[in-house]
Formats: sequence, structure tokens, C-alpha cells
Amino acid sequence: MCGIVGYIGNLEKKKLIIGGLRELEYRGYDSAGISVLSQGQLHTFKAVGKLVNLEKKCETFASSGFGVAIGHTRWATHGKPTEANAHPHFADFSNVVHNGIIENHREIKECLEKKGHHFVSQTDTEVIVHLFEEKLKTFTDTFEAFKQTIAELRGAYAILLITQKEPEKIFYAKNASPLIIGKGEDGIFFASSDAPLIGLATDVSYLEDQSVGYMDLNGFESLDLVVKLNQDKGYAQKDGFRFFMEKEIYEQHTVLLESMMGRTNEGKVIFDFRDGQFCDEIEEITICACGTSYHAGMVGKYLLERYGKIKTNVVIASEFRYANPILKKNELFVAISQSGETLDTLEAVKYVKTFGNKTLAICNVDNSSIVRECDEVLLTRAGIEKGVASTKAFATQVMVLWLLSVFLGQRRGVLAPSEAETLIKVMVESAKKTEVSHKLHDRIKRLSKRYLHGHGFFFIGRDVFYPLALESALKLKEISYLHAEGYPSGEMKHGPIALADSELFTVALMPEHLLYEKIKSNVEELSARDATICALSAKEFDGADDMLYISPCSHYMEEFFSMMVALQLFALEVAVRVGSDVDMPRNLAKSVTVE
Repeated sequence: MCGIVGYIGNLEKKKLIIGGLRELEYRGYDSAGISVLSQGQLHTFKAVGKLVNLEKKCETFASSGFGVAIGHTRWATHGKPTEANAHPHFADFSNVVHNGIIENHREIKECLEKKGHHFVSQTDTEVIVHLFEEKLKTFTDTFEAFKQTIAELRGAYAILLITQKEPEKIFYAKNASPLIIGKGEDGIFFASSDAPLIGLATDVSYLEDQSVGYMDLNGFESLDLVVKLNQDKGYAQKDGFRFFMEKEIYEQHTVLLESMMGRTNEGKVIFDFRDGQFCDEIEEITICACGTSYHAGMVGKYLLERYGKIKTNVVIASEFRYANPILKKNELFVAISQSGETLDTLEAVKYVKTFGNKTLAICNVDNSSIVRECDEVLLTRAGIEKGVASTKAFATQVMVLWLLSVFLGQRRGVLAPSEAETLIKVMVESAKKTEVSHKLHDRIKRLSKRYLHGHGFFFIGRDVFYPLALESALKLKEISYLHAEGYPSGEMKHGPIALADSELFTVALMPEHLLYEKIKSNVEELSARDATICALSAKEFDGADDMLYISPCSHYMEEFFSMMVALQLFALEVAVRVGSDVDMPRNLAKSVTVE
């Protein structure tokens, strides 16, 4: 969940490393640090908080000529965000940065302390550099000492290490956390995602798990699986919006059509799987994901069973492997992840592959770990999403799952051609419904000031609007830090309604074209107990204290996408009112690469 960059070459290293960390700050912003090894000297700077604090810390430092450098922006897993816990971590003559978790760090630390090593942090990472220097007492070859160090580590890691013993090299290791090596005209570059490499590297290698090696200026040619790097960096600008999240909400009508591009033709859904028979003989589907992607998977279950007529399970990735799951022979395993690096989901895929099941990734990032691990992939094409709270990634995941449901319905002969053609037209209209109405946005801005007190929020809906309620509650929690829960509206009377009073805000998703009368009855039960009701609908509801009107729709999925946008904007505007950091909410990171 942390961001890593590294460099070997002659450019000004502080500027380059901090520039790379700025591209990765969404992955962690508890603290940051850099180390530069030049002319035999190690220079290390760390700061708590956002990257600007690190820039101030080292503003008078400069490094010219050849050298190596590493940098890190942290999302805390072991130890609070303090300067001592910030990376890089050091021993006597070496520095290291690390993304992941070293599961056996306590036993390694105890052993090293008995040998006289002194630790200054609470982190698991610090054991790596001390263990490396201890190994050098036995192995005179530096790389052999590094390999022996990595061999003792258990867990997930992307590691860069520099040492005064080999001042022209960066040692690296990768297991279950992303790490990329790139080459450009000005040297060798390392990063945990593509973004810091764009404009610097032309060729890249996405390291495989269990990779251990070292790199100098001449070592890149020895790497396998080298590909050209896409140089599009347009995503990095806010284009006049206040926040990346706001920009990404406004982009959804475009990226949803992009998700459909080339996948529909003459009233049919077409997927270009490498294996033309990939979906044949599938009798059941399990969708595995975390967080927002899990909510998209829940929507997918409704759609796959409704249009594909195929039994679908949805499981939380962090729970899946430890429950001794039973997998059927013809069960397709679908892994959903925005980043493609979500460790819980990645490990679930690896587990399932040991049983020989087919695996499908629904992902936003090509060449990511989950994409490479799965048999087939459906890219969501959302473009890079920089706001930590996911918006357009969720929208495109739902769209791809909807396409998959129609594709399977056609393939299995359970969906009439006329119905498939109608659904594709509805998909196009649904994408159009996500274009933000400035009138609606202004209404939400005004309305948000009424929802800053109270003891919490209920978001309620039925059918596909239940997972949308869950997702909308999550969005509000993530960026405003207000307590919110999503519920199936029919569950209110089975316990949660005990919380109903005038200080409970209920956001009711009331689609005109799906179970309207049922949810209306559920909302009236809450209103009768004095809950404050904010209703989303194209239809007037007299029992609401506030109405958020969506434009008239002809299908419930058009209503789904219309409400999705309104609820994303609602979360954003409440967060602005309470003064939180919309793009970088506390305690969260964009890419979750730890269990």
C-alpha cells in the first residue's frame, strides 16, 4: 500500500525521486523519505505527513553526478506515522524501502538483537536492512548476502536496497507486491506502478513473484518480459476541478462508453477472449473482491443470475481462503480489483488456480499482478483513478459485469436476441445518465449543509440498489468520517429501525422501475418513527424531508447509474463541508497490497 521509487543515473536525484513519489502519494501519505547514495556518501531525509513536508526537509540538498537513490511514501501497517517509522530504514551502511508485510519480522528482530543490532523503529521493514548487514558477515559477495536475506523473509514485499558496499547498484526483491523496473535515456528507474515512470522510461519489466536481483546501468538487458511503456500522462491533471475525485465523477459518462467500446455489435455482446471456448461448460460463478469492488460484484450477482441464468456467489477476498471453500469443477472464479494489486484478491486467485479452475480478472490496470495471474481479463478502461475513494472504477466494474451477464445469457441460449439488443441500448442510455447535471450538483451542494450532525446515516435500497446503498455508505464513511451503513430496505424492521429518530438520516434509493412500492413502504416505516428522510427518485415521494430528483428513466439500470452519480456527489459535498481531505482521506490508501 506504500509507494516506492528508485533511480540509477546522473540526473538530479532528489528532484527525480520526489517527483516520482508525488505520482504515488495516493498510495500512502502518512510519511515519506528518500535516500541518495552518491560519491560514497549516504544522505537520508524523512518527514511525517504529506510529501510537501519532506520537500521542505531536504530543500537545501542537491546531488550531482552519478549515484543511486530510493524513495518511499508510507501507509502505516506497523508503528504509528512517525519520523522513526518512516522509510527508508537504515543500519550501519545500507538503506532499504519496502512495500508489504514481513510476517516473521518479530523472530528475526529478536535473533538480531541478541547479536547486537539496535533497532530504532516499530516497523517490520527495519529487520531487512539489519539482516542484510548481518549476512555480509558470513557472505563476502554482496548479492549472495542479499539473496540469503530475502530467503529468510516470509510475507509480501517489494524491496529496494542500497549499500555503500556496492554504490553503483540497487538490489531488489518482489513477492506479491508490485515492482517495475524501467530504462530510459537517463538511466534505470524503479516504481510500484507505471505513473512515476512515464516520460522517463521507454521500456519496462513487470517483475514476477519471487524475483530477486540487482540492477546497475548495464543490467536492464538481462531482464525478461520487457515491454514498451504507454506514455499518456493526461490523467494527472485536475482540469479545473477542485479534486481528482470530482473530476473522476464527471468523467464517468465517457469512461462507461469506453468500457463498452468494441464489445457490442449488431445487438450482441462480444468478448475477445484468447480462448474462444473459455466460457463454455461454466455452471457456476464465484466473484471475489474487496471493498468497492465487492459491492460491484454484488451488483454483478443480480445481473448474472437475472440475464445469464447462472448461479453466482460473491465472496470477500480476505475471508475466502481461510474458510476452506468448496470449488466445483466447472466453476468460474472472477477476481475484481481496480489496481490489480489487491493482495487478498491476488492470493485468492493463486489459491483457486491450485484446483485447476478457470480464472477471470475484471481490472482497471493492464499488466498488473492479478491480470497476469488470471487466465483471461476484461479491462474496465476507467483510466487511472487518483482519488482514493473509488468512483469511475466502480461504475466501469458494474458495466463490465452487466456486459458479461448479457454475453453469458447469449452464449447459454437463455437470453432472447431481442432482449439482448434492448439491454445494450439501455447500457448506452445508462452511460449517458451519468453525465453530471450542474443543476443537480448545485442542489446537492446546498443540501449537504443539512447533513453534518446527527448520529449516523442509513442508506437503503432493494435488489441492485442494496449494493449501491452499501457503496454509497462506504463513500461517505471514507471521505467525511461520518458513520454510515447500507442496508436492504426490507431489513429495517428486523432490528436497525430501533435506531430511528430525528437525528438518524435515511437516504432512500427509490427507483420507479424496480420494487418502488416495496421500498416506499419500508421508508414510510422509518418516517413514522421520525427519521429524517432524503429520497432519491424521479418520482415525487410525499414522505421525504428532502428530495434529490434524478431525470426520468425507462429502465432500473438507468436509475442505478443516475443515483450512483448523485450519491457520489453527496459524499463529496458533505466531506467538503466537514473539511476533510477528499482525495486523500485519513488512514486509507489506493492500492491495498497487504493482508
